[in-house]
Amino acid sequence: MKVCKFGGSSLADAGQVRKVCDLVLADPARRVVVVSAPGRRRSGDEKVTDLLIACARHALAGADTEAPLAAVVARYDAICRDLGLPAEIAGEIEADLRRRLASDRSHAGRFLDLLKAAGEAHAARLVAAALRARGADARCLDPCRAGMLLQGECGNATLREESYGLLAASLAEFLGRPPAAGRPGPLAVFPGFFGVTRDGRVATFSRGGSDITGAILA
Repeated sequence: MKVCKFGGSSLADAGQVRKVCDLVLADPARRVVVVSAPGRRRSGDEKVTDLLIACARHALAGADTEAPLAAVVARYDAICRDLGLPAEIAGEIEADLRRRLASDRSHAGRFLDLLKAAGEAHAARLVAAALRARGADARCLDPCRAGMLLQGECGNATLREESYGLLAASLAEFLGRPPAAGRPGPLAVFPGFFGVTRDGRVATFSRGGSDITGAILA
């Protein structure tokens, strides 16, 4: 079994997502796909993670969040449209982002982690949908439910040791399902960068943390 990790530049737009799907589907041993949030499409462009940070900081300052929120939604909407994915996906992404923005802001670091994690969460959702559109049995796995338990400071969390057993069990349960007739085995698309604390709070690794997620799963 191979674990593949794709960074932000590999997921910046629909064309890049198609290349990711090509690479994953070219080798049936590639069963776990870890993704970052969409990166820059060109010089001067902004990464989705940076847009989410701006959105969180606007909210914490009591400023209007509509402009940075619209910029994030537009990035995902463009990818959905160009891939021919259902239009409602972008609407569901926007609804989730609004729920995150409406959450408790009393702890700035925790609020920022919650917003930042949305970049990878929705990238994984789009990649899984794109793979399913190509006939693959792909599903996005939620790190918070799969056992990615973290501890430590906001924005610089570390893995709890018991996570290895929990993650192994979650992946084995999903990947061990028999493949559908004429299809390769199931594909797990896993958002990088974040997990959950023992008290149920979303927490992130340091920037570049999707690489950490990939290493943990491997």
